[in-house]
Amino acid sequence: MHQDLTTWLQWFSNQEDLSSFSQPYFYPAWEHLPHEAKLPHADVISERLETLMALLRWQSDPENQAAPVIVTTIQALMQRTFEPDDLQGRVRTLKVGDIIDPLDLVEWLEDQAYEPEAKVTQKGEIALRGGILDVFPLSSPWPVRLEFFGDELESIRYFQPESQLTRDRVEKIELTPGGEFGIIKQQIEKNEKAGNSMLISFSNILDYLPRDACILDTEPLALQEAAEHYMEQIPEDDPYFMDWHGLLKRLNDGDFKRAELKEADEGGSFIEDSPEPMSMDQGMELHPDLESMELYRPLGDRRPEAHIAEKQRQDFLNQMHRWLRKGYQVLVICNNEGESQRFREIWSESGFNSDSAQSKNLHLLTGSLSRGFVADSLGCAIVTDAEIFGRYKLQRPRRLKSPHAAAAKSILQIDFADLEEGDYVVHLQHGIGRYVGLRRLPPVGSQSEDDEKGPEYLVIEYAAKDYGDEPPKLYVAVSEAHLVSKYIGAGKGRPQLNTLGGRRWQKAKAQAEKSIRDLAGDLLQIQAARASESGHSFGEDTPWQREFESAFLYEETDDQVRAIDASKEDMERAKPMDRLICGDVGFGKTEVAIRTAFKAVMGGRQVAILVPTTVLAQQHYNTFADRMADYPVCVELLSRFQKPKQSRQIIQDLATGSIDIIIGTHKLIQKDVTFKDLGLVVIDEEQRFGVAQKEKFKLMRKMVDVLTLSATPIPRTLHLALMGARDMSTIETPPQDRLPVETIVIPFDEDAIKNALRRELNRQGQVFFLHNRVGTIKVMAQKIQTLVPDARVVVGHGQMEAKELEGVMRTFINGEADVLVSTTIIESGIDIPNANTIIIDRADRFGLSELYQLRGRVGRYKHQAHAYLLLPRHAGVLTDARKRLSAMKQYSKLGSGFKIAMRDLEIRGAGNLLGSQQSGHITAIGFDLYCQLLKQSICALRGEKIPPRVDVKVDMDFLLTNPGETTEAQTKESKKSSRRRGKDSLEISIPRETPVYIETTDVSEAPAEKVVEIVKEPSYLPLDYVTEPQQRIEIYRKIAEINDTESLQSLRNELRDRYGPLPAPVERLMLLSDLKWKAFLKGISEIATQRDKLKIMRNRQWVMMSGKFPRLMRKSATAKLNEIHKFVDMFK
Repeated sequence: MHQDLTTWLQWFSNQEDLSSFSQPYFYPAWEHLPHEAKLPHADVISERLETLMALLRWQSDPENQAAPVIVTTIQALMQRTFEPDDLQGRVRTLKVGDIIDPLDLVEWLEDQAYEPEAKVTQKGEIALRGGILDVFPLSSPWPVRLEFFGDELESIRYFQPESQLTRDRVEKIELTPGGEFGIIKQQIEKNEKAGNSMLISFSNILDYLPRDACILDTEPLALQEAAEHYMEQIPEDDPYFMDWHGLLKRLNDGDFKRAELKEADEGGSFIEDSPEPMSMDQGMELHPDLESMELYRPLGDRRPEAHIAEKQRQDFLNQMHRWLRKGYQVLVICNNEGESQRFREIWSESGFNSDSAQSKNLHLLTGSLSRGFVADSLGCAIVTDAEIFGRYKLQRPRRLKSPHAAAAKSILQIDFADLEEGDYVVHLQHGIGRYVGLRRLPPVGSQSEDDEKGPEYLVIEYAAKDYGDEPPKLYVAVSEAHLVSKYIGAGKGRPQLNTLGGRRWQKAKAQAEKSIRDLAGDLLQIQAARASESGHSFGEDTPWQREFESAFLYEETDDQVRAIDASKEDMERAKPMDRLICGDVGFGKTEVAIRTAFKAVMGGRQVAILVPTTVLAQQHYNTFADRMADYPVCVELLSRFQKPKQSRQIIQDLATGSIDIIIGTHKLIQKDVTFKDLGLVVIDEEQRFGVAQKEKFKLMRKMVDVLTLSATPIPRTLHLALMGARDMSTIETPPQDRLPVETIVIPFDEDAIKNALRRELNRQGQVFFLHNRVGTIKVMAQKIQTLVPDARVVVGHGQMEAKELEGVMRTFINGEADVLVSTTIIESGIDIPNANTIIIDRADRFGLSELYQLRGRVGRYKHQAHAYLLLPRHAGVLTDARKRLSAMKQYSKLGSGFKIAMRDLEIRGAGNLLGSQQSGHITAIGFDLYCQLLKQSICALRGEKIPPRVDVKVDMDFLLTNPGETTEAQTKESKKSSRRRGKDSLEISIPRETPVYIETTDVSEAPAEKVVEIVKEPSYLPLDYVTEPQQRIEIYRKIAEINDTESLQSLRNELRDRYGPLPAPVERLMLLSDLKWKAFLKGISEIATQRDKLKIMRNRQWVMMSGKFPRLMRKSATAKLNEIHKFVDMFK
């Protein structure tokens, strides 16, 4: 409805030359009820507030703005919200130059339900760091960084939530409330405590509309039925809602102009105005006499044969021409410019002249409409892409992507540095230990036991040397955190901890390095063999390719564009492609496969799409055939859904080359299947295939281009790709309107199951119930039928006859069943947008990747989806199963497929990632270090430059390297004061810098040298500059990884952007880091200072000038560092 309205408003705007056209707003309902103790998703609240703010803005200046058009649901109309004046008071506009106390602003934002966090990544969060305040307003596509100089707002800039770096600057920003539901809840609780239910009053969206607003009720009877279903879930006299009768009274008491749109008895549609006073005559009915296009262009749920489809299209084009000859206005609505261009080609190819007199009544519009219609009485026909191209229509409302989707880009870093207490870790020098946590210790030399001001350390526990001894702990300064990484081994067992000072770690590392060098040689041989294989080089994109791509219904995300470009570049090379496309469930991997398949067909080659299940094969067939309906491309399906005669014909057509794209299960790699000219193989969810099939895939990779699609790659695929042994593209950006699936882990409980089913059915949705035991699946289906008697329940499993299973799936896909009780046949790729609840029985029996795939079957559209993981009621759950279920809840954000695969690797271990011989070495030194060593070995054998690890020892006696560290003078003074503490005697403090004169009678003796205490200056990240320990660790890691001027400048820019101007200690830290890198390049291994002496070791020798150490002339620490830089620059 929302998208259809957008199309019609655009059309009327073009016809009437209205420059003030605005997109309609959508006002959604909360996905949760107040008594469920859950908050709606931020995106839902964001759309609600955006709509309300648009209405307020229009009412403040109606003369200069187009009146907004709102699309909403009956449930949203019944829900209460802020009163208009209250909402206006909760909105604040900030401009550059405004004077405001940042702390006051934070307090105001917290009152508006914003949540303080260490780092802002989600809507409704704030983070204050010194003079910088990060806010993610609900109404903004990007988070905002406000930088203050004192109380003056100096700059406002949008930033990327994943990198935390600035995108662009703006002059002003509007801050809306950080929530709605939670604030209303607090206000209602205040009312109840005050004993006055109307202490604070509430509104609904009707109070935001002008008195003469026009309200159009679509299908009033269906609205009433939906309202009554919704009221069943709401407790009586619930203050959060206006009941149905109260809403009707409110509508009728107002001065609104009302009309109803409903289907007429004779099959057409008509608009009827309400009996209330309107500008139209009372009770007037408009009968546009609309006729469906089904009579002229029937579209079944199955695609006809190619020649029949072409004949049907030609007949329909002839019918369009007849309408034009009769003087009808014919409006053709295509999704985008690419489709419009293709329609013009087809129209000309069919022999119709676009310049003829009749064709002047043919109009093209870019938009989206579900189906067309004819209005004979009005002399017009509306034609959509569905009729032109004979598209297979899914029951999916279309909504195009928007820039807001980019802001939701998920953060998919596989971070070996992400440590939690209790994790096993690997220290590069000392081996495997257990991470105990982050601790502060008293400053070195300080008598005070107060460690709050002391430096921070990562505490790692190692094995005791003797039984019964307390395990020793290693304290690693956060500035050395780059030496520590998370341990992931190759087995399920716990690793053996190393002992501090023992030889076992060095021995294990040496053995692993030798083995890794051998393995690297083998890997390079395989790569060299593949590179020497001659493959087919496809040509550059054809005009049809460009048209085909521009006809995509949605705007591609940046990730998709990169993946598509990389795949096409691989195809144009003269060696076989082997690329992995890794993207989360529903993020657009299939579109990458579709475009590469089309390119292969345009290059005269055949394409095979291999999928693990019959059901997924059918769905892929529908998708591919639908996308390619505009072009002469023959797409076929080979699975057990086909009859033997059909299968034989398809195999024969493949051999003769009359089929361009074949989609099927493992039947495609049987011996009797041959291709005339196979050019591309697409493998979907490779990990679901067996060992025998994977061996055949290996052979394929040597001969043809192979594209693999996976949301949760098996560890082998994932890590080989990460190490560069395989090409990989990632798609990380979710579609617009996608909400994360809410994961609920509960014991098996019939009441909970009944409530979950009833909730979904009440919003006219569908439910997957997964029961992975064929023997008892019918018993479970009967139990569900008993719990919800009015539900339409169907059963599907892999042991059913092909025809019967196909019928069950079609029934469910077409919305003719409410609950599908099935086995894991639904695991891969099934796309049913109306199914938004999945209940998984005995979830503890599934692997993490399986659970993730199953959960991905729901939440494919904008509704809040739910995944219930049911556990045995009384039985205990194994430790591994508990970890898997915990990970499912932990990674509920969009795009967490990578993290899921990583967690799966931690739980299951690396296994035979690189063969059984390597497993022992992975266990001995940990996976991260293993990968680093393998990467270095491969680079070395290739003759490539290995990025060096900067290892220069630096000891500057004029620098403090830890917070809380004191100078020698301060330490002695501290000791003195502690001895004097408690005495009432007079205290006299004499500065050490005061010169001391010694009188002597020996004239030959030189006067004593004046003793001047060294003034140490800090060179670290001050605690008040980067306040969060985890962020400090992250920055120290980045400092340790600096290996050129560009990376140093990049880090400086990041610190300036995220934390404000660099204070002097950080400037010195940057100078010191740059010095280390320069010294490393010059072959210097150590730099030290002793008062004004500069000691530089190069080639194992101290550098002397005229037999003496060079002397430093400067006094301040920064000046000394700059002076040392100049000395280092002198070396060649």
